[in-house]
Amino acid sequence: MGADRTVKRSELLRRAYCCCLLVALLAPRGAATAAEIQVIDDAGRSLALKQPAERIISLTPHMTELLFAAGAGGKIVGTVEYSNFPPAARRIARIGDNAQLDLERIVALKPDLVVVWQYGNAQRQLDKLLRLGIPVYYNEPRRLPDIARAITQLGRLAGTEAVALPAAQAFTERLAELRRRYASRAPVTLFYQIWDKPLLTINGAHLISDVIELCGGQNVFAGLNALTPEISTEAVLAADPEAIGSGTAEAGQSVELDAWKKWPRLKAVARGNLFVIHADIISRNTPRILEGAE
Repeated sequence: MGADRTVKRSELLRRAYCCCLLVALLAPRGAATAAEIQVIDDAGRSLALKQPAERIISLTPHMTELLFAAGAGGKIVGTVEYSNFPPAARRIARIGDNAQLDLERIVALKPDLVVVWQYGNAQRQLDKLLRLGIPVYYNEPRRLPDIARAITQLGRLAGTEAVALPAAQAFTERLAELRRRYASRAPVTLFYQIWDKPLLTINGAHLISDVIELCGGQNVFAGLNALTPEISTEAVLAADPEAIGSGTAEAGQSVELDAWKKWPRLKAVARGNLFVIHADIISRNTPRILEGAE
């Protein structure tokens, strides 16, 4: 009787061992860490999540738009003022604006991911979020392909790759089509004005400068060091661009550029090349920037 029990116990142990061995052999390599999601953000920081983010806070309007493009709009629990696209973004709770965030409100929303604009959000407030241990993803696209990369990464972080990957591919294909359209055209020198008082423009490292190049333009101030340098009226007159562009809150407005009409010999003025584009489709680092490019 005792011997039978010993045999049965040994047989059970053998079967259990075989089952465990079979599971181990069939399991994919690295299964223990397969659930961990890792990306390198635009600040060069490694960000790791144990599981897809379910409660996301966006600290800029363009990041809100990128999250929707990546299929993660339904996971945004808080965002900032002027997050107005797509229309569903307007219904998300507000936690301040780019300059002043309600940190207590952010903590109360219990986010498992905060997405920020490296260049636009106040680092002082971001440091406080980092000290709280909330995962932070930095975004700072400088070239148009970086937008597709951001959509892909946000899709990974939110577990919405089924939407994000096709969206990123569609952006890439549309970008390639625009490059082909303007590749053979003669270049046009252009001054892009982002503010009038003080007079501000963009250098060659700015995303809008990449848009200008995409369209066959040459940014006359591409060689300056600052990303958004302050310049003088005399510098613009000396550069004598063939066109002047700007972004405005209302499509079709030209009031921001009318001041240049005081210099009728300026090529851009003489040729009637003063162009204003709605800021939402030229100043936001989202797929809609290709609409501004067109």
